[in-house]
Amino acid sequence: MRYDRWTGGSYDAEAVDRLRAAGYPALLSAVLASRGAAAPEEIVPILERERQLSYSPMLMRDMDKAVSRISQALSRGEKIAVFGDYDVDGITATVLVVDYLRRRGADCEFYIPRRIEEGYGLGCDALRTLHDRGVTLVITVDCGITGVEEARFARELGMDLVITDHHECKETLPDAAAVVDPRRPDCPYPFKHLAGVGVALKLVLALGGQKEDAIFARYCTLAAIGTVADVMRMSDENRTIVCRGLEAISNTDFLGLRALLKETGLLDKEITSIQIGFVLAPRINAAGRMGEAELAANLLLTDDSAQAERMARELCDLNRERQTVEQEIFAQAVDQIETLPAGERSALVLSSEVWHQGVVGIVASRLSEKYSCPSFMIHLQNGMGKGSCRSYGGFNLFSALESCSDLLVDFGGHALAAGFNIRQEDIPAFRQRMNRCVRDYCNGEAPVSSLEVDVVLRYPEAVTLEEVEELSRLEPYGAGNNRPVFVLMGAKVESLQSVGQNRHMKLRLSKGACHFDAIFFSVTPEECGVSAGSRVDAAFYLQINEFRGNSSVQLQMIDLRPSVEPSGRERECLELVERLLQGGRVTGKEAQRLLPGREQFVALWRAIERLGRDGPVCCHRLPLLRRLATSLDGSESFLRAAFGLEVFAERELISLTAKDDRLVLRLQPGRRADLEQCPYVGRLRQIQRKEEKGDR
Repeated sequence: MRYDRWTGGSYDAEAVDRLRAAGYPALLSAVLASRGAAAPEEIVPILERERQLSYSPMLMRDMDKAVSRISQALSRGEKIAVFGDYDVDGITATVLVVDYLRRRGADCEFYIPRRIEEGYGLGCDALRTLHDRGVTLVITVDCGITGVEEARFARELGMDLVITDHHECKETLPDAAAVVDPRRPDCPYPFKHLAGVGVALKLVLALGGQKEDAIFARYCTLAAIGTVADVMRMSDENRTIVCRGLEAISNTDFLGLRALLKETGLLDKEITSIQIGFVLAPRINAAGRMGEAELAANLLLTDDSAQAERMARELCDLNRERQTVEQEIFAQAVDQIETLPAGERSALVLSSEVWHQGVVGIVASRLSEKYSCPSFMIHLQNGMGKGSCRSYGGFNLFSALESCSDLLVDFGGHALAAGFNIRQEDIPAFRQRMNRCVRDYCNGEAPVSSLEVDVVLRYPEAVTLEEVEELSRLEPYGAGNNRPVFVLMGAKVESLQSVGQNRHMKLRLSKGACHFDAIFFSVTPEECGVSAGSRVDAAFYLQINEFRGNSSVQLQMIDLRPSVEPSGRERECLELVERLLQGGRVTGKEAQRLLPGREQFVALWRAIERLGRDGPVCCHRLPLLRRLATSLDGSESFLRAAFGLEVFAERELISLTAKDDRLVLRLQPGRRADLEQCPYVGRLRQIQRKEEKGDR
């Protein structure tokens, strides 16, 4: 079970009926209703895909200054450098601006710092290198907003700086020819959530003047890839950018992108945001992570088909290398976490001299998911640490880093992902303070992993190929428009097996007459803890599986847990126990079914002791009862486990309290009790005696 809590899943059935009456399919209607849509007229703006961007780029503060200075450089034939970041957003933004300027005849080169040797953002050494090459104008993309010292240094060298960025601003902005960032406090641009490549797109649109349609058509694919990869809010202009980019990607003018599509098996296939996020983006990102960002940029810029195919293969090889390194670091990080005291597990602050600096960020993401808390991974070298951090549960990293700024050399980023530099001796104090920040954010409670569910399927027979295909109308997915999560309660595991060199698990689930094939990535049967015949609740995405020309519905598993929905037999047992506790009528036959023998009481108590010896047990009631029932020999094990638990609670040997949708069981050490004195047991004995007298 990956998530401690599943939330949501309910929806207004009447709203679904109204949407279906208007012609919308059942599953799509259920998802839309769960997200608050109550009437057909509310659906149109949700599903509508705009063809044109909504706002003029000239609404951005300093865009006029940027256009003026770059236009001047173009007319004078100045040497221009585009300075980018090494992630997918930065690489695509770099390529976009370089390609545009070169097509305008500019003498333009690009500079992407090497992640390990130079680190993130503008650097004075890099600026000196560019100056020595004759560069007079540097345009930053996806970086630069915190480069106050670097801007001053560029001015001293006699170079002008045009900054375009989308990251959070600090109190002081760089003194540059132009600072274009929609997050500037004084920027009136209506949409604040563009990616770095989105701001770069706005820059070339402003430079292009009346040629906006042609420029957008050429660069929407690059902008879409960077926007999806940077997990930007999928609304407003971002939705337009990604929709247009997905439409155009198969016919892109960029030979390198076509070569990458071919190498990944996506050429001439329908591309969605899912393929960008899980296939294309990781490969482009691998170049930056492994210190080869130029490879990805050159791939996307090349006009040589043979060279493009060679570089696409190299990029995929780099990604496989990245995956190997990532697995090693992840295992080492988990080992470190096991040694941390409880007070240092609200925020995971980990460090090592052997970790690959380019890969720690993606490991931080995995740790945040696994441990349900923010994670900070620090690469150490010569007494200094370079850190990457990822949020969890809405915790604002940028604000938290600001509160720790006295312990940091510098920092930058977003609310959900950021980077920082720190002296090694300050890491223990940083760890303590960040853990306090997270505990304060969580009101002193330990972070709880939560899965937001869109729809609990009431009618699994509605899951047809046609219905699943209609869900694509919700695309593109991203922050604020997540891929819909479905849940099937009380399903039966028909079969399961390891696949993909024992790294993944294939399952077949059934509910009534409906059967479903499922795949659970990065989970093995041993880790999952279920077996054939288990009754489970399944959380998943719905997708179409294409195999040998055939299409079928497949569940892509997100989580699997012992079912919290009772079977018919379990429901009858629980109702019988409740009827007894409430003083309702119980027959002699039912009394016989309910009452455990002495050996069963002993076995049940020992099972509870084993469970509770290390502290309170917090879990759903049904899985707990099923587990306890396995310890009882003889008949009616589930019924007698449920009844026995109530007896032990009444005798104050244990305490049972409800917490949210769970039961908390605590042992009461040192207490002894005569179970025969329990009124529930006494009543059953009395019913049995009456039954015996009646028989005589």
